[in-house]
Amino acid sequence: MKTILNVIWLVLSGFWLFLGYVFAGLLLCITIIGIPFGVAAFRIGVYALWPFGYTTVERRDAGAPSCLGNVLWLVLAGWWLALTHIVTGIALCITIIGIPFGIANFKLIPVSLLPLGREIVPTDQPFAAR
Repeated sequence: MKTILNVIWLVLSGFWLFLGYVFAGLLLCITIIGIPFGVAAFRIGVYALWPFGYTTVERRDAGAPSCLGNVLWLVLAGWWLALTHIVTGIALCITIIGIPFGIANFKLIPVSLLPLGREIVPTDQPFAAR
């Protein structure tokens, strides 16, 4: 079932989200300071490409630099991304067929708000990273 949902997601919105996050990641990687944020954007892009069957978990070994980076990300880009995912998720949940895709958009909110110090893992192994 998750394969069918991923293919439909890919055709309807996943590919465009992926392209947007990859473009943002490329722009961020131009400067040395932006490289960690670019890597986070690439990670979110891959998660946005195939969201069904995956989840995010916090990395316990992420230290103070990722916390400071998350604060910077939240102020500059995170809340815009989260707001976009909220609006898109609500719009998708209007129809019965779109509810799973709206929920997938809601799953992208935590990682788009605070991407540093998170890892994307399959849903059948959410505690394998710990």
